[in-house]
Amino acid sequence: MAAGFFISKSVGVVAIVLGLGAVATIIALSVVYAQEKNKPTDPGIADTTTTTAAPPPTAIPSTTAAPNTTAAPSTTAAPNTTAAPNNPWNRWRLPTTLRPESYEVTLQPFLTPDVNNMYIFKGNSSVVFVCMEATDLILIHSKKLNYTLQGSFHTSLHAVDGSSVPHINNTWLETTTQYLVVQLNGLLQQGKRYRLVSIFTGELADDLAGFYRSEYVDELGNKKVVATTQMQAADARKAFPCFDEPAMKATFTVTLIHPSDHKAISNMPARSTWQQQIDGKSWNVTEFQTTPKMSTYLLAFIVSQFSYVQNNSGNVLIRIWGRPKAIAEGQGSYALEVTGPILNFFERHYNTAYPLPKSDQVGLPDFNAGAMENWGLVTYRENSLLFDNAYSSIGNKERVVTVIAHELAHQWFGNLVTLRWWNDLWLNEGFASYVEYLGADSAEPAWNIKDLMVLNEVYKVMATDALTTSHPLSFHEDEINTPAQISEVFDSISYSKGASVLRMLSDFLTEDVFKKGLQSYLHTFAYGNTTYLDLWTHLQKAVMENNVSLPHSISNIMDRWTLQMGFPVVTVNTRTGFIKQNHFLLDPTSVVERPSVFKYTWIVPITWKTRETTGDRYWLTKRSAIKKEFKVSNSSWLLLNLNVSGYFRVNYNPENWDQLLRQLSTNHQAIPVINRAQIIDDAFNLARAKYVSVTLALNTTRFLSRETAYMPWEAALNNLHYFQLMFDRSEVFGVMTKYMQKQVMPLFNHYKNITNDWMKIPSGLMDQYNEINAISTACSYGITECQNLSTEYFRKWQQNVTNNPIPPNLRSSIYCSMVATGGEEAWNFIWERFKEATVVSEADKLRTALSCSTQPWILSRYLQYTLDPNKIRKQDATATINSIASNVVGQPLAWDFIRGNWRMIFSQYGGGSFSFSRLILSVTQRFSTEFELQQLEQFKADNQDIGFGSGTRALEQALERTRANIKWVKENQETVLAWFQGETASI
Repeated sequence: MAAGFFISKSVGVVAIVLGLGAVATIIALSVVYAQEKNKPTDPGIADTTTTTAAPPPTAIPSTTAAPNTTAAPSTTAAPNTTAAPNNPWNRWRLPTTLRPESYEVTLQPFLTPDVNNMYIFKGNSSVVFVCMEATDLILIHSKKLNYTLQGSFHTSLHAVDGSSVPHINNTWLETTTQYLVVQLNGLLQQGKRYRLVSIFTGELADDLAGFYRSEYVDELGNKKVVATTQMQAADARKAFPCFDEPAMKATFTVTLIHPSDHKAISNMPARSTWQQQIDGKSWNVTEFQTTPKMSTYLLAFIVSQFSYVQNNSGNVLIRIWGRPKAIAEGQGSYALEVTGPILNFFERHYNTAYPLPKSDQVGLPDFNAGAMENWGLVTYRENSLLFDNAYSSIGNKERVVTVIAHELAHQWFGNLVTLRWWNDLWLNEGFASYVEYLGADSAEPAWNIKDLMVLNEVYKVMATDALTTSHPLSFHEDEINTPAQISEVFDSISYSKGASVLRMLSDFLTEDVFKKGLQSYLHTFAYGNTTYLDLWTHLQKAVMENNVSLPHSISNIMDRWTLQMGFPVVTVNTRTGFIKQNHFLLDPTSVVERPSVFKYTWIVPITWKTRETTGDRYWLTKRSAIKKEFKVSNSSWLLLNLNVSGYFRVNYNPENWDQLLRQLSTNHQAIPVINRAQIIDDAFNLARAKYVSVTLALNTTRFLSRETAYMPWEAALNNLHYFQLMFDRSEVFGVMTKYMQKQVMPLFNHYKNITNDWMKIPSGLMDQYNEINAISTACSYGITECQNLSTEYFRKWQQNVTNNPIPPNLRSSIYCSMVATGGEEAWNFIWERFKEATVVSEADKLRTALSCSTQPWILSRYLQYTLDPNKIRKQDATATINSIASNVVGQPLAWDFIRGNWRMIFSQYGGGSFSFSRLILSVTQRFSTEFELQQLEQFKADNQDIGFGSGTRALEQALERTRANIKWVKENQETVLAWFQGETASI
């Protein structure tokens, strides 16, 4: 996101034209002015307050106009001293001299463009703050706002406690650090309260940040505009001037002025609504109840023509909002059905009532993240909230219930109790990423969804955390300062590693003890701010009260998992019982430059079993030890890390590996299903890190021809995907394809039989997912029967476009196969279906399938489409490029496209988006040659002036990954080729 106060010239002109006519009417509506009794003490400040109605908006006195941003009067310019880095306004963090208590914010979004084709909003706000320490300086965040001058200044200052107020000497906008700076000619007094009043205009841009606009076309072809918000992490300042840090909690009274045929919602229920004439036009004014004490990043307000479905959970009103057509079609029903049970689950889990009177959840056509936990008004991408039985797959359903559970978990953990600063973001997001599975499990108990954490979180993030360019969960506070640095912390380490280590902690404490500590933490710090150490203190208290036996304190154990990056591989020798740990790195020759006071050792909780027995948890507290129970007979085997409850990998001596493989080949069900997945995933990753041979890893996939469970198959496909990426441009891929066909054919036939030729849906969640794996793998590896199935579906669909014959679960796979095998005709057909799709989950499947083409010219054209928001929505552009890059034909095209358009992509999508790191990793995921490494290094050098935003760390990871890939391919290509040839010799 671009920093600073630049607003395009046309908005500057708009601000001048506004004057005080319309603005004064808004001012009159704001509670602050109605209550204000004190006059500004500085005679140079125009008195813009009123206790009655505003003057009619006839004449517009030019003296009150906002300055043109391109040529502001000298009174608004920054003084010459701003270059000095030791000035408070050159620092990114707010001083602690002032603390906000309450805001009153009135905003009027204009949902049609003005004469300059700009969308704008007008507003005024006041903040009451307490002076904690005498100061003559007020710093308040402001970004891209144009101010109506009050006298000569951007703002006016008033006393609340009846004391005198120092005069304002100077005000200016400090663009780099995003401050409105107010210099006074005297000191604010410690313990006294003051009110700062501002009148401003901003652009209601389509940049998905702050107060922004989202657009959609209704069923009659009319364009509809929604004014909505996304404040996290540092964009509340783009909607109104505020102390925009999470520890600066305050109450908020929001008033929205909106067209009378639109509805307005915010964090709290409406207190009152009335009609008001402004500039000869009738507007609705909705004033909302005052919020509890909360952080600025959780504030939200929306003006739209959305409709909703509602019910009640106890005293809490629940509403699901969306486009009227989507709601009328019942797409909000599933979200409504699960929200009440999930809220009830968390009330019990936290032993704390839901803190607000209502829970609104809104599906937005344009939204940058997956969802945002604004207190009482949660916003979502449509595909994370809306579900249509006729179009949406089981994966869409799982997405909806887990994202709702994630956001509702935050209503307590994050919103009621908030981390003091973004360096501890991992605890907020990691916690929600863990308990989302518990919340979803309470709503869908038959799914066994908690097991999916191992694949979705633990193994996914280990791929990143095994690099030297990873980072610890917790940063030092002074490492995270700028908005770009804050954005970078929103990565898979914070979310998925955070979830994984908290799951491990809950497992060794037991869920009951974990809950008791959690409840005590929430009750102690309600409406306040904390650091991660506060949670450790309360969990330790629960440990003592419940006599839990641990080898060290919670803090001593967990600091090793949170304050140093990475994780261990635990190696055990079953002939001797010797056990040791090492820092696991995918490239064992890479150098770890980040020091650790713990020297990359961990306190590791180890669960275990043999063929005959399950043992008690063992704690590895040193680098190595002897555990006599880990010495097993030649005919038995040892298995560590049951259900992968610990965040580590496991290696064994060759004899034990052989015994485990023998068990898999004779009776694989003797090993728990999660551990069957673990054996595969650990072996492949250990092979990449050279702990075991690549042939051992490949041997773990032999039993799959008899396996029908989802988790082992998914683990194998994820790992073989790496082989595909490394080898799908080489001769290896020919024999690998034969092997994959041999292994998947029994699974394909299994599902064909139990679904009655694909007519019935399998019962469980995991079974449905593995049916999708069977179809997807069979079609993508060219099994004729699968490709014929997709061709037949395509023919039927062409005959009757309005009747899609493909079951929703199979659509992603079948659509991809259609596009891959059907040439331009199929691509154009799917493109037409995409353009007319009204259900966003269906549109997503179609949009992704379009990247499956094997024609370079079609993929190049599709890449160009991502730059046109009329063809591909801004929010979907990076995901579309990623899909094209995952296609072996599209990958070099996507890389050339990114290199050629980086400046434009970066400016259009901003460096702050979480998706930027994914984009860099996706387009480089096949890189495995010296030439590609050179290209990547050149790309880094060529774009230093532009930068990489939230993708900065991802670029370093891509370089590290490419170097590792080059070495791996050189060392393994011949062996892998020989293994696949041996396995397919009889075919």
